[in-house]
Amino acid sequence: MTLTMGTAAPAQKLLTLEDVMSGGNNWQNLRPATLQATWWGNTLVQTTPDEAKDALTGATLVTVEQINDIVGEKAVRNGHYLTFPEAGQPLVMVKATAKQWLVDWQKRQVVWQQAIPDGSAHHDLSAARHLAYTMQGNLGVVTADGEVRAVTTDGSTDSSDAIVYGQSVHRNEFGIDKGTFWSPDGQHLAFYRMDQSMVPSYPQVDISQRIATAYTDRYPMAGEASHHVGVGIYHVATGQTTWLQLVGEKDDYHTNLSWSPDGSTLYIFELNRDQNHLRLVAYDVQTGAVKRQILEERHPKYVEPEHPLTFLPWDDSKAVMQSQRDGYNHLYLLDLKTASLTQLTNGPWVVEELLGFNRKARTLIYRSNEKHPLTSAVWSVTLRGKRTLLSTADGVHAARLSADGSQFVDYYTSPTVPRSINLVSTTGGTTQNLLTATDPWAEQGYAIPEITSGSIKAADGTTDLFFRMVKPIGFDATKQYPAVVYVYGGPHAHNVEASWHWGLRGWEAYMATKGFLVFVLDNRGSNRRGRDFEQATFRHLGDEEMKDQMQGVAYLQSLPYVDSNRLGVHGWSFGGFMTTNLMCTYPDAFKVGVAGGPVIDWKYYEVMYGERYMDTPQQNPEGYRQSSLLPKAGQLKGRLQIIFGYNDPTCVPQHTLSFVRACADAGTQPDLFLYPGDGHNMFGRDQIHLHERITRYFMDFLAPVAP
Repeated sequence: MTLTMGTAAPAQKLLTLEDVMSGGNNWQNLRPATLQATWWGNTLVQTTPDEAKDALTGATLVTVEQINDIVGEKAVRNGHYLTFPEAGQPLVMVKATAKQWLVDWQKRQVVWQQAIPDGSAHHDLSAARHLAYTMQGNLGVVTADGEVRAVTTDGSTDSSDAIVYGQSVHRNEFGIDKGTFWSPDGQHLAFYRMDQSMVPSYPQVDISQRIATAYTDRYPMAGEASHHVGVGIYHVATGQTTWLQLVGEKDDYHTNLSWSPDGSTLYIFELNRDQNHLRLVAYDVQTGAVKRQILEERHPKYVEPEHPLTFLPWDDSKAVMQSQRDGYNHLYLLDLKTASLTQLTNGPWVVEELLGFNRKARTLIYRSNEKHPLTSAVWSVTLRGKRTLLSTADGVHAARLSADGSQFVDYYTSPTVPRSINLVSTTGGTTQNLLTATDPWAEQGYAIPEITSGSIKAADGTTDLFFRMVKPIGFDATKQYPAVVYVYGGPHAHNVEASWHWGLRGWEAYMATKGFLVFVLDNRGSNRRGRDFEQATFRHLGDEEMKDQMQGVAYLQSLPYVDSNRLGVHGWSFGGFMTTNLMCTYPDAFKVGVAGGPVIDWKYYEVMYGERYMDTPQQNPEGYRQSSLLPKAGQLKGRLQIIFGYNDPTCVPQHTLSFVRACADAGTQPDLFLYPGDGHNMFGRDQIHLHERITRYFMDFLAPVAP
């Protein structure tokens, strides 16, 4: 089935990169209207640059001017950043560069304030108002009464960062995005210690200096030495630190830390380096000793924990756990006394997020794609597994629960709805519309390309794959157009969904103004389709993904309005790997490619990600050999431009430089462009420059009619 939306009138204005890219001068003006909101207990508060007001009544609670008057300085410059930490109390948290305040707006007074150490980062405020922070590799705490304490002193202070405290570890894999974790009462701080002294240093160059200087990134490549992680517990009352006696090997992964509600136990999901054996271990916070191993999970390919335990608000002995053990990410009720699991959700679909609980009804509120792989909806489920759909409109929903879980603010979008924001009850369908955005592109007179979505079969002949197609402005089915395949293709991502314009990226709309058809397909190996769908690529990254993408190419070639002699391909990161691979493996299919920040050889990529999907080079030498693009350099026939950030710490420059060297040795001719000072992605005005360069390359070498 093919679903279509939008068509263009030739007389309308054409979108530019300034209109559609986040670094553009007009981008903000062409985004759908929204409502910035946060919960103050069970009251939804709308924040604007000037004030905070009740989102339902419109009554002003406090203005930015009033807060700054109370504080005595211009601490707040934008009301969007206000937070309301205590339900029912007229308190607003205000944070500036050097200080933070708790302001009572009714009494018009500062009830608490705290200095923020100069040069500090990774701030984490506890429920007891103790502030954790990092500085020069070390961890510190400012107590609620203002005492500044050094929790650690042996952290690294130079660019090598051999020992680091209080920051995310394992290169932000396994759902990790921070390195400090306060107990529920805010009096105990769990934190990571990462020792990278055994990890090789990758050389980088800073050209911003008069004489370029060298610095290093600690970069553990697949099969090489990995860092060692420890977990400490800092006790504010005593000023002492307890170190957990972690089980397993030194280079195991320690992920998804969660505190018991009473603060006596810390639970950690621990994964062996092979990533096929998971243990949930409980540790005594006072002694650091293992209390017991709660459960374990094994899989012949890999296990991937991404979510900590979430305790039931009404029963401290039970917690909700997420797992793919039945093939799809689902919710399980874990009885911590008996270590027994009860599956709460099941089916060939994925739980995408546990939003929280309705405490009175004793239900779990979650988001899943049960209705269709391209959609998401909000549901409730009882402890007996009875599910109730709470968001009925087809499309993509995101939600945030009130403090008691009785209602949620629902951010909804669909292919034809830019944004609709509603207040919804979690017990029975009560909905109040807060905002419905109009289409800013149409309102401002821009031509909107025809955007379609449909499905084709994967290379296995049975699995449905979903695509998005963007047709050129002024599309005429009697003509033939050049087509560009935009690809990512890797795990933990997808490109096609039932959101506004089917998830259209701004650059695709820009390409439509230049006369190109753009085609985007989510192949096997991408996310939201279950464990087997994603693990189909295990140990041979690129093989099955390319087979599926070539099914998409065959579909394009079957369309009378696609010029099969003018096919291009573009992608970034894993998509850069796919682009380069497709150009070299199917050199007669693609005339032009632009590969951004590509992986070229997986043995150059980092331990956690690389070994999960490929095992180590020692364990899987044939898979690494077949997945490497270096031996394929001589097969390049079309025009390939490679672009990368000169200081990329994620996909290090060695990838691209090795491929360029291999092409020179083989006599093939790729083009190369780089962004000094940029990392794995370009931001700000560099985004405009980048996408203009990508577009020009296709204009120069793909748009002309082939001879």
